[in-house]
Amino acid sequence: MLSRVANSLYWMSRYMERCDGILRLLRVNYAYSQDEFDQFSWRPVLLIFSEMEPSEIETIKYEGRKALQFMVTDKFNKNSVFNLVSKSRENARSVQDNVTKELWQCLNDYYHKVRQSPLSPALQNDDPVSVIDDLVQQGMHYYGTCEITMARNKGYYFMNIGKYLERAIQSVDILNVKFSELNYSLEERSDPTYWKYLLLSISGYELFLKSYRSALDSRNILHQIVWNEHFPRSITYSIRRLKQSFETLKSDTNSESYKALSFMIGKLESHIKYSDIKDLEEVGLKEYLHQIKQELLAIGNALNHYYFAFN
Repeated sequence: MLSRVANSLYWMSRYMERCDGILRLLRVNYAYSQDEFDQFSWRPVLLIFSEMEPSEIETIKYEGRKALQFMVTDKFNKNSVFNLVSKSRENARSVQDNVTKELWQCLNDYYHKVRQSPLSPALQNDDPVSVIDDLVQQGMHYYGTCEITMARNKGYYFMNIGKYLERAIQSVDILNVKFSELNYSLEERSDPTYWKYLLLSISGYELFLKSYRSALDSRNILHQIVWNEHFPRSITYSIRRLKQSFETLKSDTNSESYKALSFMIGKLESHIKYSDIKDLEEVGLKEYLHQIKQELLAIGNALNHYYFAFN
């Protein structure tokens, strides 16, 4: 497969995964803001998914409608849903022969939906949850179309690599921002509602209730998001699926690049698999998350160097 094609499929998938994560976080945070109207801040969402300066965040962190507008339709925010869907569609368009007609149509429909002029007024004047739900459903249509129509070839596995790398980075960033508000302390007592909405924002609340059957404790939250192998958005699950997808790329012509990447992915998987809460407490939660984030970014850079560098 040409590096140009692999690169486009990889980034198409990363942008769509980021878009899905943003929308789910926005939907749950808006509901949370209605429960905690006087205290709720959009600062964590803006820290995770935007490049706004702290001073800029301060100006809108209590303005829910403005924050939604910025994250969904703002053309000058490179991580807005509008721009992410546009970039994903552009990547698919450039390699249209390598995606199915159904997937292209799905992305095209999504693109036209986020470009509709009524979308911005609806976020300002109507129920934002209904607007966001509609976009989430469009994203689910994309995921289903990928799984049902795409051949299990190298293109499909590059898409999976992009999806699971992006998902792991998101999970680390969400933990980092949420625990930074508690000074990275595992002893800090937080309102259970704080943890409930965190889990809801990553579709993990129902699994938590079934798996842990205990109070919403910071250690259990960490265990689910970092180590729970059955949670599709845990870091462990994402890295395992990333590794499985990458292993399909091995061939006689790329042995050196494959070995280099395989070592990095395996090292990160082992780092997480053979650590636990006790190890995390010894090194410090902030440093532990920082190490994982740096290794994930290094894997992304190595993919670009070994597989996407254009000759």
